[in-house]
Amino acid sequence: MQVTKYETNLKRKQFLKSSNAIIKDDKKNEENRLINIYPEFLSQEFLGFGGALTGATCYNLSTCDEKIKDEILDEYFKKDNLNYSICRISIGSSDFNKYSYSYSSKNSLNDFSIDEDMKYVVPIIKEAKNRNMSLKILASCWSPPSFMKDNKKLTNGGSLLPEFKETYAKYLVKFIKAYEKENIDIDYITIQNEPNAKQIWESCIYSAAEELDLIKNYVYPEFKKNNIKTKILLWDHNKEKLISRYSKYDISNEISGFAFHWYTGDHFENIELLAKEYPAKLLFHTEGCTGYSMLKRCSQIRNAEIYAHDIIGDLNAGVNGYIDWNMVLDNFGGPNHKFNFCNSPIMLNKKKNKFLKTLPFWYISHFAKFLKPGCFRIGYSKYTDKIELTAFKNIDNSVIIVLLNKTNKSVSYNLKINDKIFNDNISKHSIITYKLD
Repeated sequence: MQVTKYETNLKRKQFLKSSNAIIKDDKKNEENRLINIYPEFLSQEFLGFGGALTGATCYNLSTCDEKIKDEILDEYFKKDNLNYSICRISIGSSDFNKYSYSYSSKNSLNDFSIDEDMKYVVPIIKEAKNRNMSLKILASCWSPPSFMKDNKKLTNGGSLLPEFKETYAKYLVKFIKAYEKENIDIDYITIQNEPNAKQIWESCIYSAAEELDLIKNYVYPEFKKNNIKTKILLWDHNKEKLISRYSKYDISNEISGFAFHWYTGDHFENIELLAKEYPAKLLFHTEGCTGYSMLKRCSQIRNAEIYAHDIIGDLNAGVNGYIDWNMVLDNFGGPNHKFNFCNSPIMLNKKKNKFLKTLPFWYISHFAKFLKPGCFRIGYSKYTDKIELTAFKNIDNSVIIVLLNKTNKSVSYNLKINDKIFNDNISKHSIITYKLD
């Protein structure tokens, strides 16, 4: 068995530094400081990692130096790099666009057009798909067109007027068909991003009953009528309400799964409970980001550890896919038409002729680069809570183990798999991936 170790440690300026670990027979039958890996215990299938091709990301990639654009797309989508396999896009604009827009302003929808998306979003999706032909697309709506809402605005919340439920369902079908004409399949959809949040940017409020009624009685029947195979996911908001919001409702066949964000804390238990309650449903983390921090060293470590901690927690709780937020932002953390700036794993400089891989990029790499679509989570046990850990088995039978240390001290351990063992340690504030072939 060959063991390759990859380590990222900001203090040592090591980023995915590789080395070999010597594994041997456990002749002493070691009992202390053990991390046990159990490849025979399989849990959920994992479909892959990804990020959001927001209007801001696509604008940045379209307007930066051509060589830089190609390098960044290669970093995210090439098979030997992060190999992103799922991307989230917005239906119409989100806050991470230069301005607000929807695809129609008429009740008849006879003016429907995705021309705004054709400027930056569609071309970048096509370039991403050229690097990964199996790339899946998840589309989320931030707001129905303003004429369908009670506040007559894309922004500041509001609600979908009952008389426009059918029209909105037709609007979503038109969107999917318009993308199909561009040879882009929409594999998954959420009818509303963050349906419990009134925001100063694009937003719309739905109760659980309203959301389910819209899906079951309008959107799903319209999809079926038009032979649309796109899977519908519920919620697309924070994890804390995953159980309480839907516990009294029937989640039937029209719903393929649940989508959620990280902004109100861990709530990994909710994902685990949801996986047990609905074992046939997909569970997707669809958004998470850290606030703009001017990329100071201390902030980088904190931001990177937020990512790794959440990824490990979600994976161990049962998620089937993990999608980050913006993939590429400018030096201000935008563009964003409501000044809601944030970090992204890759950021451009002011002239857009260079880019920076932030520490979160490297921490995400420890998962996305090694966990291949179609892998399965496997069992483990560990002797200490000072190490956070997850483990997976790829289709090629390679075993991937990721360890995170957020503490101020290094931690040593004996890692055992089957009858083999090796001794190692993880430095303070660092992350390690082992690949066992």
